[in-house]
Amino acid sequence: MKRILLFVLTNVAVVAVLGIVASLLGVNRYLTANGLNLGALLGFALVMGFGGAIISLLISKPMAKWSAGVQIIEQPRTADEAWIVETVRKFADKAGIGMPDVGIFEGDPNAFATGAFKNSALVAVSTGLLQNMTHEEVEAVIGHEVAHIANGDMVTMTLIQGVMNTFVVFLSRVIGYAVDSFLRKGDDRSSGPGIGYMITTVVLDIVLGFVAAIIVAWFSRQREFRADAGAASLMGRKQPMINALARLGGVHTAELPKSMAAMGIAGGIGKLFSTHPPIEERIAALQARQG
Repeated sequence: MKRILLFVLTNVAVVAVLGIVASLLGVNRYLTANGLNLGALLGFALVMGFGGAIISLLISKPMAKWSAGVQIIEQPRTADEAWIVETVRKFADKAGIGMPDVGIFEGDPNAFATGAFKNSALVAVSTGLLQNMTHEEVEAVIGHEVAHIANGDMVTMTLIQGVMNTFVVFLSRVIGYAVDSFLRKGDDRSSGPGIGYMITTVVLDIVLGFVAAIIVAWFSRQREFRADAGAASLMGRKQPMINALARLGGVHTAELPKSMAAMGIAGGIGKLFSTHPPIEERIAALQARQG
């Protein structure tokens, strides 16, 4: 319920801020005088910005199962499967969340957590993770994923992505309309926005989209430090998580589908666009942690 309220309040806040800023700067009077309905644009930006992010969150579990080929462990068939399920159960109880679905997928070492609700999430580990790590290291990785769920990271990532999307849609169209109005001074606008609007909007959607992606990636990297610390807290000591990260730094990790990349134990490309900090920084943060 708290997270639903957070979604609603965020939606209202984003629209309110955009509307207030436009009013204070006089943008709304200029745009209205030139035929743009600012209220309709705010509504459009909100739907476009948050709509896709929310839908993505709500279907994240079935999409993860399908895209990564996750096999849910309904009834453990091996000792490893039974151990994984019990490890997830132990950490879920300790973190105060509902028991997630537990699954395994084929591939190089990696793991992820996903789901719209923290009491009905999914934790999945790869076969490569089980084959290349000790039980203690795998346990730390599972703790990391459970920490993501307990921290509500899936929802907060959706919120930040929705906010960024809304600003991109709104700003690109406001600026596009202003540019088009300047280029078409004295022209009849009854035929609708011209080529200046279309080109400016497309260019700004791309440019501002890159800026938004950098901000979202930065936020994602901060979550990873929190999840690493959460794993250390769940295990009662930090060395297993340090060992697991060191191991991940020396192997090729599985590339997760884009929709789950931010929730994996490792992943991301490029410094600015990476969803995960460098392994060395994560290890250093854990080593500096007290306890």
